[in-house]
Amino acid sequence: TPDDRTPSSAACQRGRTLERGREIGHHRPKSVCEGRGKVSLRHMSRIMIIRHAEKHNGGRERGVNLEGIHTKHELTVRGWLRAGALVRFFAPVGGTPPGFPISTPRSIFAAAATPDSPSLRSQHTVLPLAAVLGLHVDKGYAEGEEAEIAAAALAAPGPVLISWHHSHSPLLARAIAGEPFECPGGWPDDRFDVVWVLDRDDAAGGAWTFSQFAQRLFAYDRDEPI
Repeated sequence: TPDDRTPSSAACQRGRTLERGREIGHHRPKSVCEGRGKVSLRHMSRIMIIRHAEKHNGGRERGVNLEGIHTKHELTVRGWLRAGALVRFFAPVGGTPPGFPISTPRSIFAAAATPDSPSLRSQHTVLPLAAVLGLHVDKGYAEGEEAEIAAAALAAPGPVLISWHHSHSPLLARAIAGEPFECPGGWPDDRFDVVWVLDRDDAAGGAWTFSQFAQRLFAYDRDEPI
C-alpha cells in the first residue's frame, strides 16, 4: 500500500529528522553510503544527479499534468508527490547540517523536452524545489547531450542538482568526472528513490568520488543502492 502521507507532512518529518542531526531517513545505511564520512563543502565541488520521479508503468498508474489531464509524458500522482517531497529533502527548514551528504542546490538543470524525447518529467520533478529556492531551471540540454550539460554544470555555481533520464545517467556521471570513473553501469527502471553524488576536493586537486544516497521519502522507497 503506498504511503498516504502528503508531501507537506513528509517534509515536516524530514525537517524534524534533520534537526536531530541525523542523516537521511532514520539512519545512514552503510549499504548506500559505504565508505563516506562527513565532508566539508568549503573547497568542494558537488554535483547531484537524480532520476525524474515516477512515470506511467503500463498499468493503473498514468501520467497526469497540473490540470489533472492524463498525459503520457508527465509524472504520475506518485511522481508529483515525490517532486513535492524533494523540496524539504534538498532544502530542509533551517538548512542542512555541516558535512551533510546532500546539499541544497544553487543551480538546477533538467533534461529538455524534444520531439525525440518529449518527456516533461525531469523538469517537473525539480519544479517545486526550484520555485521554493527561487532558482531558474536550466532546460537547455537534452538526452544525448551529456558532454554539453556536464560542461555547463561544472561552470555553474555549486552545489548543482541535475534531474535526468535514468538510461543516460551513467553517461552523465562519466561526462562530469571523466574516464575512468567508477559508478553503476545502469539505473534500474523501477528506481526513482536514489541520489547520486559526485564530489571533488578542489583545494587538493583531487579526483571525483562517487556515492549514492537513499531518499527514503515514502514507505515504498528502498534502502539498497543501485
